Amino acid sequence: MEVFLIRTLQFILAISLLVLLHEGGHFFFSKLFGVRVDKFFIFFDLGIGKWSGKLFSFKPKKSDTEYGIGWLPLGGYCKISGMIDESFDTEQMKQPEQPWEFRTKPAWQRLLIMTGGVLVNFLLALFIYSMIMFTWGNTYYDVKDMTYGMKFSDEAKALGFQDGDILISHDGTAFDAFDVDTYRDLADATEVTVKRDGKNVSLSLPGNLNLLDMIKDEPRFVFPFMPAVVDSVSPNTPAAELGLKHGTKLLAIGGHDVDSHNSFLFEIGRLKDMMTAAQTPEDSLKVRTTTLVYANGEQVDTATVVLTSDLRLGFTAKHYFNLYEPVHETYGFFASFPAGIEYGMDVLKGYVGDLRYLFSSDGAKSLGGFGSIGKMFPPVWDWHMFWLMTALLSIILAFMNILPIPALDGGHVLFLLYEMVTRRKPSEQFMIWAEYFGFGVVILLMVVANLNDILRELNLM
Repeated sequence: MEVFLIRTLQFILAISLLVLLHEGGHFFFSKLFGVRVDKFFIFFDLGIGKWSGKLFSFKPKKSDTEYGIGWLPLGGYCKISGMIDESFDTEQMKQPEQPWEFRTKPAWQRLLIMTGGVLVNFLLALFIYSMIMFTWGNTYYDVKDMTYGMKFSDEAKALGFQDGDILISHDGTAFDAFDVDTYRDLADATEVTVKRDGKNVSLSLPGNLNLLDMIKDEPRFVFPFMPAVVDSVSPNTPAAELGLKHGTKLLAIGGHDVDSHNSFLFEIGRLKDMMTAAQTPEDSLKVRTTTLVYANGEQVDTATVVLTSDLRLGFTAKHYFNLYEPVHETYGFFASFPAGIEYGMDVLKGYVGDLRYLFSSDGAKSLGGFGSIGKMFPPVWDWHMFWLMTALLSIILAFMNILPIPALDGGHVLFLLYEMVTRRKPSEQFMIWAEYFGFGVVILLMVVANLNDILRELNLM
């Protein structure tokens, strides 16, 4: 419960900050060009019956803007006078045009008003990354320093990789930090150089590997070698009942030897495949019941164990972090800005590139809602991770909002560009129907994403 509350608080704080500044971008350019802003709300104030849906609101004297907080934490909005938006205030559009309204301003001013939120979120992300570099620097584990090498899946081995290979370069560019970019680089590479038995070996790759499969399959396409040694044991789990402890070495499971935690996970993956064929509780119990060979010091024991319903033993293995010294780079105040901008641009490039998988069946299943986003935050309050996550969400919010979907900023930008090219405005009726359509698409995506979260929690996906 404590972990849930900590993650929830971090999520709400990050989203509130991002929405505030995103809508602040629209607000700034609206005021700059003399456009009236009727409402400025964090979260939506969706009314229920006679209740307005406002948790808090106020309107300063001599101000046309009502500021407030709504009850529905799905974003926020800046209601701009004379504009067709998610408020669907068509009555206002029936009135004579006024000089302070959005619709009476030149197209270039309206374009800046609509892109103001995206611009603020993008610049905010780069600023946060820069301040992270200044405050904490950049710490990572360099692939070339992983002298124990990598463990590879059967798919990777079919392409020529071997357990113990050390990744050197892809298409002439050296690998650096081991992270999701390593998988992206391998997915797009046509030539990869590895160090094998002290010699560089060149491998040919197709250049179009499926990134989702590389990451979601167990074992993963590639992962640093990790010893099959227990680091910690969770209470009230099969591992705790067996008496596993820090330093226990796993030797075999289900009659199959394991030489690393990577191969242990492979055997668990084998059991998961068998679990999908289980049709009765008895079948499931049979799959979950297995043998484990382990050693505490010189003493070797063999035991029968019943794994949890999601096939977990209940321990955390020693991570590759324990095997290598991290690389730590520090930056002065001025040097942190180019470093932060480069880091942010790499994040954006990776995120945009990954969107091509969204239109596949696996991509749709990988969509996550508020639960998935919340779980991305650390289980303890960690300002470093909080700001990393906030910057990432800021980039995602900026990019998603600029997509040419009606009801999003990008949809309005698309229609404004059409107007600037053709010198003709789309009709108000068209804009209203486009807004309804776009709003429906956004709601559908949110439903699918949050339904995926529920199905994952129920172990149905």
